[in-house]
Amino acid sequence: MNHLSGVDRLGNRFSVMRHAQSKANAGGIIVSGIENDRRGDYGLTEHGRQQAFAAARSCGLPGDTVIYSSDFSRARQTAEIVRAHLGAAEVVIAEALRERCFGHWEGSATGNYARVWAADEADAVHADGNVEAAAAVLDRATALIAQLERRHCGRDILLVSHADTLQILQTGCSGLDPSQHRRLPQLATAEIRPLRLRPGNTSSGLSPPPVSSG
Repeated sequence: MNHLSGVDRLGNRFSVMRHAQSKANAGGIIVSGIENDRRGDYGLTEHGRQQAFAAARSCGLPGDTVIYSSDFSRARQTAEIVRAHLGAAEVVIAEALRERCFGHWEGSATGNYARVWAADEADAVHADGNVEAAAAVLDRATALIAQLERRHCGRDILLVSHADTLQILQTGCSGLDPSQHRRLPQLATAEIRPLRLRPGNTSSGLSPPPVSSG
């Protein structure tokens, strides 16, 4: 379910940030289970730390920005670097921002993402290989935005999360079906991007609108 369907405007200024380069990124390994993340050493590489510092310096966010983060180490470490630079309050952990679970592909090469994305294009609710469905990610991510809208008003809010989670969240704001998440511009590691709600957003997250070429 898209919890932002029918919402015309947001009462807060949201930005999203993909975590900086992690050791899993550098090693080409899928780490999407929180227990696997906690058992291993999958935090930021030194290059990733530098990416996060650079993003924090150039983001232009104010010191009273409210920062929410996934509890995966790569996201938490990224969020803490930004928080320290801004002088913001303590990072708030939000499980709704966790990495998408890639099921049986856990621990395998990142080239297998393409298999999941191809299946997503055909069916946003597929759970092939025990993968978390794109529609389920949309549900938890947009539910968080709705919750934060009730909790805050007029604030700058930064959400530090993961590529698929944020791509799918952006479909919910753009009125697109979650199956189309790979058609949106991809977030680079440590990229911060404003989260904009398309006026008249009416997508249910289940039926894709027509897509024009070019």
